[in-house]
Amino acid sequence: MGSKLRAMKIAKSLIKGVFLERPNRFITIISLGDTIVESHLPDPGRLQELLIPGAIVYALPAPENSERKTKYSTVMVENNGVLISLDTTLPNRFIKHYLNTIPLFADWSIIKAEYTVGNHRIDFLLNDSFGNEVYTEIKSVTFVENKIAKFPDAVTARGRKHVNLLAKLVEDGKRSLVLFVCQRPDANEFRPMWNRDPEFAKALKNAYDGGVRIHCITTNISLKEMTYSNEIPVNLTSPNEA
Repeated sequence: MGSKLRAMKIAKSLIKGVFLERPNRFITIISLGDTIVESHLPDPGRLQELLIPGAIVYALPAPENSERKTKYSTVMVENNGVLISLDTTLPNRFIKHYLNTIPLFADWSIIKAEYTVGNHRIDFLLNDSFGNEVYTEIKSVTFVENKIAKFPDAVTARGRKHVNLLAKLVEDGKRSLVLFVCQRPDANEFRPMWNRDPEFAKALKNAYDGGVRIHCITTNISLKEMTYSNEIPVNLTSPNEA
């Protein structure tokens, strides 16, 4: 039981700021005290419900002597009192180092990260508790509305290709899984965002019907660490079927 309490350290020190604007997908303009800076945004998603002018954000300074154009990264935002990670690399790092803190993956192990399949790379090739190889994709979720986590918040052709690849692997007799990692704790159900990317939603539903496992977990986020919170139900029913 003790292992389930292990936390992944996020950063040594984050600087509190205020979001001002977002000139493009990868840049935010934020104020840090009396200074206004350009800050890299790791999450290229839509994020319009989170990055609202005046929102509290937290920036990670770039490493010393870095040749980056931006000297900060906007890695967290507060929304209605909830701290949300905007670092899309965190879920993969969490799975890589703390896989067994998640009850779903008790007694599983990682065979290889960034596993190549043809011209594609799968996030992880895992070994389940029965010794089966499981091709696994990790997707970061930040959007929550009325306690429902949704993905994607913007059209993702890349995400659709990943899901279709996993479905093809199952057709070929292999096992595959999509894990949605909600980088906030305040959701009790997951649904694909049918209205924003119906093609991805259809692909996910078809993949599930074909045998791809679909799961979603929530996480606890603080300024210093990330921990597992809960696994939540997945609802793939389209609005037309409801």
